[in-house]
Amino acid sequence: MENQPAASRKSIMINFGVLFGFASIITQLLIYVFGDVYEPHWGFIVLSVAVTAVFIVLGIKKVKDSQGGFLSMGDAIKTGLGIALISSIIYSIYLVIFQHLIEPSYFDNLALLQEQTIIEQNPNMTDEQLEQAKGFAAMFNSSGVNVAITIIFSLFMGLIISFFSGLIMKKSEM
Repeated sequence: MENQPAASRKSIMINFGVLFGFASIITQLLIYVFGDVYEPHWGFIVLSVAVTAVFIVLGIKKVKDSQGGFLSMGDAIKTGLGIALISSIIYSIYLVIFQHLIEPSYFDNLALLQEQTIIEQNPNMTDEQLEQAKGFAAMFNSSGVNVAITIIFSLFMGLIISFFSGLIMKKSEM
């Protein structure tokens, strides 16, 4: 049996990536409305990981079904990474909108929270050490860095999930 054309796999990745991207936005909006965006409850983190796994696994399963029940590890990993990349780009667009329009004081509030955490964890820190620690933390408080971290983390999670999904669903042609 021939492998499925790349365009068909690509359309599956796009469809599941877009759906996953919007599901991620909804999950983040739930955290914003019902939780704390600066320190989310562990339940929201579990929900986010579950949403990630569901969309990637379903996308890989769809590719397998469209290939007559056959799936290689390469197809599984490519599909999972494609879904993760597309969803992370969509989510990153939302993240920038959130940080600049919905919650414009996001980075200021985050800096205050980081300073409080630094002081609580290191009560004997000198003022010079505190300023140095705040400066280091501030390097990560920008939309560009947040977008990069989001995409990298999403690709990492996509790789892990698609690898294990591929191991479970893999079926070669004889």
